[in-house]
This record gives sequence, C-alpha cells and structure tokens, in this order.
Amino acid sequence: MNTQEEQDRQFQIECLTNELVAMLMEERSLTMEQAMDTVYSSHTFEKVERTSTGLFYQGSVYVMDMLREELEAT
Repeated sequence: MNTQEEQDRQFQIECLTNELVAMLMEERSLTMEQAMDTVYSSHTFEKVERTSTGLFYQGSVYVMDMLREELEAT
C-alpha cells in the first residue's frame, strides 16, 4: 500500500510529465505518442522519478530547460 506521501509524489510526477509532453508537442510539433516517448525515455525523466533529486518538486519550465539541453546534446 502506498503512503500519502508516495501518492502525492506520484501525482506531482504525473502532472509534471503531462506539462512536459504538452510543451514538447507545441515546441517540436510532435504527436502525443512521440512526445511521451521522448519524455519517458529521457535521462531527465529518470532524474524526476528519483526521489533523492527532488526534481519532481520543480516547475515544468525548469525541468523543460533540462530536457531541452539533453535533447540538443544528442
């Protein structure tokens, strides 16, 4: 069973992910599936999921900047 804290964290990650997907769709003219694949396969998303980074507490613009840098580097 998940604690309330774990549920809250998961909710924050889901909301952040939705915002990142929407931003990618708009900025890069991606389909929803392409944007979701991009987010979920990124190192940035791995960091978001890692509780110790606290990245899931950050705003979507900040995390999107990190994701952009990652995508531009590849």
